[in-house]
Amino acid sequence: MGLGRAKKGVSDVNLAGKRVFLRVDFNVPLGANGEILDDTRIEAHLPTVKYILDEGAKLIVASHFGRPKGKVVPEMSLAPVARRFEELLGKSVRFLTDCVGPEVEAAVSFLSDGDVLLLENTRFKAEEEANSPEFAKQLALFCDVFVNDAFSASHRAHASVSGIAKFVPVAVEGLLMESEVFHLGALMQSPKRPFVVVLGGAKVKDKIGLIRNLLGKVDTMAIGGGMCYTFLSAKGYSIGESLFEEEHLKMVGDILEDAESEGTGIILPVDVVVAHEVADDAKTTVVSMDAIPLDQKGLDIGPETATLFASAIEGAATVFWNGPMGVFEKAPFAQGTMALAKSLAESEAMTVIGGGETVSAVKKAGVADSITHISTGGGASLEFLGGEELPGIAALDDK
Repeated sequence: MGLGRAKKGVSDVNLAGKRVFLRVDFNVPLGANGEILDDTRIEAHLPTVKYILDEGAKLIVASHFGRPKGKVVPEMSLAPVARRFEELLGKSVRFLTDCVGPEVEAAVSFLSDGDVLLLENTRFKAEEEANSPEFAKQLALFCDVFVNDAFSASHRAHASVSGIAKFVPVAVEGLLMESEVFHLGALMQSPKRPFVVVLGGAKVKDKIGLIRNLLGKVDTMAIGGGMCYTFLSAKGYSIGESLFEEEHLKMVGDILEDAESEGTGIILPVDVVVAHEVADDAKTTVVSMDAIPLDQKGLDIGPETATLFASAIEGAATVFWNGPMGVFEKAPFAQGTMALAKSLAESEAMTVIGGGETVSAVKKAGVADSITHISTGGGASLEFLGGEELPGIAALDDK
């Protein structure tokens, strides 16, 4: 990952009177009636939006929404997002029903300094995900300066994320992007020690690159969530009906061996919450790791494990957390994740969390304000910390 060559930021360029094309990630969760359930992602971009407007620019905002697969899907229109964006920004936002074409060109040509346009979902065009140079050129026509503030989409080589940068005079990072790269970069380059990483979530396969890249760089790795059972199986435990990725068993065994030689301690659960099924009224039991019933599955870390993880966090100077400890959406299996969120909130360490579900968890626990940095990017933060170059960052102008 090319962390060393810092990219130019939005504050490095003169924006007065310029047409600025701002790529954001307004991919927020919607309810059944089209109401926005969580506007964190919109709020996260407001500092960049306000900065650009305060500098006297004309602003064109673009985002994807959902996975319409290159077709117009009315339920995935950004129209409800436009209304919420306007409310939060406190100034009028003109919403367009397309992202390229005559309507957009006309609207852009009539923009005055300080005006804001929001384009329709870029993924309504198949050319977006195909990273079509022609489509990227069409987007580039609208701007003098391209600002990428969508860290959470920057692991995708899409036309409005990385492709456009080839066809614009200036391509720079927004304030949210700068903050993400700064905080996540600090974890990799100069973390204060001890450095503790807590990983959860369902699947080992999503985290293999990250785990491999972190071995030897972190002091302790605590592993919970559905992914821990493949680790426990590799250590010879019987895991009943728990989630298990047989195809990754050998790799997990290698990771456990490598961790030892690299000097990274791996902490696994010592007790778990088991049940026959995932349900709101499931009958649960706490059992020690070597006593998981054959016909039940582990669905949360147990209280002793939560204490064990908490003591690792208590002694840390830097903590990164990604992935819940259990099926926290269901009350019987939420205790481990909630306990972990509170441990991070009480920690004196620099605390960074990444991933959509992890963000939901700290909000549910009411401790989001106590976390040093909440990354907006799930997949992007994992790839970044896994040492991969993100196309949306690589395409920007070097400082």
